[in-house]
Amino acid sequence: MKFNQLVTIICITMLSFCYHKRAYSADYVGVEQCVDCHQQEYNDWKTSHHNMSMRHASVESVLGDFNNATLAVNEQTHRFFKKGTDYWVNTKGPDGKFHDYQISYTFGYEPLQQYMVKFPDGRVQLIPLAWDSRDKSKGGQVWFHLYPYMEVHDEFFWTNNGQNWNYMCADCHSTNVNKNYDSKTNTYDTTWSEINVACEACHGSASDHIKWSKQPIEQNSNMGFNRNLAPKVGSWEFNKGKKILKPKQLSDSDQLNTCGQCHSRRAQLNNNHDHLKSDFFDKYMLNAITPELYYPDGQIYDEVFVLGSFKQSKMHKAGVVCTDCHNPHSNKLVAPKEAICFKCHVPNEYTAAKHSQHQEGSEASLCVTCHMPKTTYMEIDPRADHSFQIPRPDISQQIGTPNVCTSCHTKETNQWAINALAKQFPNSSYQQSDHFAIAFAQAGAGIPISGDSLSYIAQNSLEANIIRASALSRMDRFPGQNAMVAIMRGIKHQDPQIRIGAIAGSAAYPFEDRWQIISPLLQDPVFAVRTETAGALVINWQNMNANQQALLTPALNEYIEIQQFNSDRGFGLMNLANIHRAKGEVKLAELTYLKAIEIEPIFATSYVNLADLYRQLGDDDKSLVLLKKGIKNQPQSATLRYSAGLNLYRQQQLKYAIDYFTQATEIEATNAQYWYVLGLAQEKINVSKAMVSISKAYDVGRNPQHLYALCEFKIKYRDPTTQACLDRLAKIVPPQVIKQLTGG
Repeated sequence: MKFNQLVTIICITMLSFCYHKRAYSADYVGVEQCVDCHQQEYNDWKTSHHNMSMRHASVESVLGDFNNATLAVNEQTHRFFKKGTDYWVNTKGPDGKFHDYQISYTFGYEPLQQYMVKFPDGRVQLIPLAWDSRDKSKGGQVWFHLYPYMEVHDEFFWTNNGQNWNYMCADCHSTNVNKNYDSKTNTYDTTWSEINVACEACHGSASDHIKWSKQPIEQNSNMGFNRNLAPKVGSWEFNKGKKILKPKQLSDSDQLNTCGQCHSRRAQLNNNHDHLKSDFFDKYMLNAITPELYYPDGQIYDEVFVLGSFKQSKMHKAGVVCTDCHNPHSNKLVAPKEAICFKCHVPNEYTAAKHSQHQEGSEASLCVTCHMPKTTYMEIDPRADHSFQIPRPDISQQIGTPNVCTSCHTKETNQWAINALAKQFPNSSYQQSDHFAIAFAQAGAGIPISGDSLSYIAQNSLEANIIRASALSRMDRFPGQNAMVAIMRGIKHQDPQIRIGAIAGSAAYPFEDRWQIISPLLQDPVFAVRTETAGALVINWQNMNANQQALLTPALNEYIEIQQFNSDRGFGLMNLANIHRAKGEVKLAELTYLKAIEIEPIFATSYVNLADLYRQLGDDDKSLVLLKKGIKNQPQSATLRYSAGLNLYRQQQLKYAIDYFTQATEIEATNAQYWYVLGLAQEKINVSKAMVSISKAYDVGRNPQHLYALCEFKIKYRDPTTQACLDRLAKIVPPQVIKQLTGG
């Protein structure tokens, strides 16, 4: 053994010893150890959502009526009853029949309470039947169905992975959670220190704090904890002539990342990295501003649990954190709503008469009514938007986003709201100003000029970093010189989310260029950045030289660790299979795809990828059999039908191919590619239908190539509306394109 190898082994051993010694010394001690010294905090916590986040089902925790109560929904009756002291529900299982299931745990307590069933394999699943715990006068004290039209093949059917506590919920609803999934047996042995969100869920393990409490204060500024949860702003100061106070001093704080680990839409990458002392993205991947979660202007669409919204706000940029507004122990506001706002916003500048023009003291006059509009989720649970946006009815008029003006004044139009704001704020520099929403909406519609707009947003330091990252991630469809510049700058940005956005945005470039752009990030200090880079590049493994493969391997191994950690989901195993396929390990790829299908049979993409592998191997028959199996298990998937159509088209079974393509457009009517391919297939059978389908492709996607194809069809078949098509195309493409098409 060489000397330097020996030194390395010794260092690793010492580091391992230090790590385990630290883990041993800083233990979780339980909430009972906190009560004596922190009675007020404990009393606040006792009545909080954190305390009630999860409980064993008992007479103390269960709020719902289990006295043989029933709920009839869609001609099906669900029954809630007790056997001795145990709570039970009779409801529909995965076989479509009704069975008795024992309730093991409660989830939350207001405005609704959910219930969970534990299965022998360690899975804990949330039933879709919830108790409305609001007062009866508000419509509460009744059972209701969260997903009344959910079928067995839906991801969020209660026994499927979308309602699995171990993967979806545990990390945030209990303290010190270890998922402990065994991929060999497909079972869980999930553990926690405390079943609910207790003191140490936020403060960290407290054994060192107890030791510190018996020593002089000077020995540890964080009082024996491994994190600093103090506010970022020590004090705020007023500057003459300004309406809003400015932070006098800013200091580092772990608070936002501590709260944000749960109050956010994010993916968990592992269970052993520190998201506080290193970086949030070492353990979690925060979702960007995507169409699935947000409107193009950043307003909440789906549940986003605050952090992604808040990171867009001026409040976040100024240094505001959660406890500036919320008591972290009771979860209640620290003061009345307006009093909180007026801590920083000079009160006499924001009176109802001067600012909102609503009646003083009314609900409409409150700051939060206009700047934190609520969206109701889970039927009865309103959540406030924390992006603190200024209403923009002019954007609503352009792209159809909601705004609080017409959401409240439902009989009025966006133009009415535009006029009202112009009258109230005639000197506003904000109304009618440029906004990233327009570029995001145009990018979503596939408009070619979107690349330049996105490039500008990505490089605009006045925009929030999460917006800049989201702009970069949308560039994958719009490569160009400006996009390249924005991506190159994004790669070097200090915010890891911007670097991750740049990785996604580089997808459209050839491998040689993409390698040059993003390969330096394979050695990035942040876990999510280097693993996302590896995941993006590994698809080109066969095109890499030995040096490139060697450089990729360490980060790729970490990327593999993430997929193994998430191998209880189909996507984790599918990603592993994709790696095997990229490396030419065909048999391993096939087996891993099959495992993904076994673990999550409703996950359509696993079928599509394995079917494509069979196609690549020249076995279209095997591919089609698999796709039909996928359609049976996931009948809502358009992509499975589209893939089956392509398979049959290759086998020259045109009639059946067209049938599958048509089904794909019926399920996903806004997918331009499906309409386009349907039109190409229909050409040999019915030219008129073919032109209708290609026209539809352009209407839903606004891709100039589809309009070009439509005009080409019309020329080829001497359609009388050819000139109208060419005139339409001439408005969006250079003149030489028209000349090329017409032979002029």
